[in-house]
Amino acid sequence: MAKIVRVEGLMVDLKPKVKRVDAIQSFVSQETPIIRITDADGAVGTGYSYTIGTGGPAIMSLIEKTLAPALIGREAGMIEQIWRDLLFMTHATSVGAITSLALAAIDTALWDLKARKADLPVHILAGGAQDKIRLYTTEGGWLHLPVESIIEDTLRAKENGFGGAKMKVGRPIHEDVARLNAVREAVGPGFELFTDANQAFSVDEAIRRARHYEAADIGWLEEPLTADDVDGHIRLCESTSIPIAVGESLYSSLHFRDYLQRRACSIVQVDVARIGGITPWLKVAHLAETFNVVVCPHFLMELHVALCAAVPNARWVEYIPQLDSLTTKGMTIADGYAIPSAEAGLGIAWDFDAIGRQTVEGSNFLTT
Repeated sequence: MAKIVRVEGLMVDLKPKVKRVDAIQSFVSQETPIIRITDADGAVGTGYSYTIGTGGPAIMSLIEKTLAPALIGREAGMIEQIWRDLLFMTHATSVGAITSLALAAIDTALWDLKARKADLPVHILAGGAQDKIRLYTTEGGWLHLPVESIIEDTLRAKENGFGGAKMKVGRPIHEDVARLNAVREAVGPGFELFTDANQAFSVDEAIRRARHYEAADIGWLEEPLTADDVDGHIRLCESTSIPIAVGESLYSSLHFRDYLQRRACSIVQVDVARIGGITPWLKVAHLAETFNVVVCPHFLMELHVALCAAVPNARWVEYIPQLDSLTTKGMTIADGYAIPSAEAGLGIAWDFDAIGRQTVEGSNFLTT
């Protein structure tokens, strides 16, 4: 092993490739903290995190002023120990989004470094359970889009071999139902149609809407209620045949434990950035496996493809491309499947010249 001798950080502010609107918000920016960690052997690992438009400078400040100095001199291979120590160091701000997103940028960099030194792809180092993962698209299902546009995008995805598509819901119930039924009629059976409410509903409304959505043979209803309402999710699960998906807004493995133990969900959508990195992501995925529950992570397809391939119970990768302007090549897709990279590390082909040109002014730091 070798000790950490250098931590570099910067942030890029990416604009969405298309307009993204759901039931509660418009997604106008992806602040992307990027961390590079160098060890005494000269090996470098690169990790990253994200926000949907707010909090990026706070994440960068937490890393620069608190977490990065604590990394210097640590054995880079002791990832679990480092993660737990950093979590304890920030216990006054945990559990919470800013801390988790900061930990994730560091943790993914350490996994990239470890995998590169082992000359292994992360999906092999972390488990090696699958060699491809089915894709579904969200990019054409945003709430503001007319149903004709959603149908066109969904049919295109089907032609390209994708196995499913996701639509945002949250319009008046009769509009949601009409849109879902129109898309289902257009794509026919055998193609998964998912829905996402982005925590917009009350319990009674979610129960009522789920009953109406069932006719379109929905693959899941995602985030129907506020993420901290476990009892509400139990009531909803007991009232519908539609699988209930949660996870993108949970920031602790213990929160997932509560949902699984209490049968409050049947799909886990753990987000590697919001849970705090690869280290806790793998724990949540294996925890879900013990409950015979599948993992279908939220967003970050370029990173999640490797993690999904590492575990046996991952079923879907969400297609929302976002790193194209920061990489020299994109995620490999074949016949509607995401293929994990065979390259050592995370498998993300960073273009550091492009990153340099897009760096937010004043966000750079160097800790030695």
